[in-house]
Amino acid sequence: MHRRRIIFSSVQALVGSTALSLLGASGARAAAFSQADASGALRAALERGADIAVKQLGQVNGFMSNDKIRIPLPEVLEKAAPLLRAVGRGRQMDELVTSMNHAAENAVSMALPLLRNAIKNMSVQDARQILTGGEHAVTDFFAAKTREPLGVQFTPLVDKAVEKLSLAKRYNELAGKASGMGLIKGQQAATVQQHVTSKALDGLYFVIGEEERRIRNDPVGTGSALLKKVFSAL
Repeated sequence: MHRRRIIFSSVQALVGSTALSLLGASGARAAAFSQADASGALRAALERGADIAVKQLGQVNGFMSNDKIRIPLPEVLEKAAPLLRAVGRGRQMDELVTSMNHAAENAVSMALPLLRNAIKNMSVQDARQILTGGEHAVTDFFAAKTREPLGVQFTPLVDKAVEKLSLAKRYNELAGKASGMGLIKGQQAATVQQHVTSKALDGLYFVIGEEERRIRNDPVGTGSALLKKVFSAL
């Protein structure tokens, strides 16, 4: 049986329908796991990804040491970096980058309860989208369920970490004026705090998604009999 048909079989099992008859599936492989197995394996995979991501990113230099998710200066400052360094502001920029990334580490350490709650309350439709939605499905699931509340939760910690930095203050003042004039749009954050919070969440969801892909590619390597049983059949 092709992989895609097997995936749809597991989705049908999750919604409690007769997957084998609807898809014309037969044989030991299609019946290798039950509805409970499929649901439990999906939740276990998501929980594993969330746990590993929070532990990895919440440690010292969890963001700084990862080139894929290290938080850079806001775009406006990044473009102005050569000029700022030329006039002696290089140390301040480096200090801001370090503070932003350490703030993200501290904030991410608080994320696990909300992530686990999202997994606990995962709906049938959520499961369907995760199993069939492609490589960004896990990221999309967590972002939809937790980005807004985690953003609120992260803000005080980020504020405390960067509010005293002179370069951050100056940027916020100028960016606030530019935003009011419509000069800062789209992905450009109006404050350093918003920039850090957004990038911290992007990094968190990215690492969770990476772990979920590892489980799919090597379920045996997880050491979990349930994950091996289900994901080896997908």
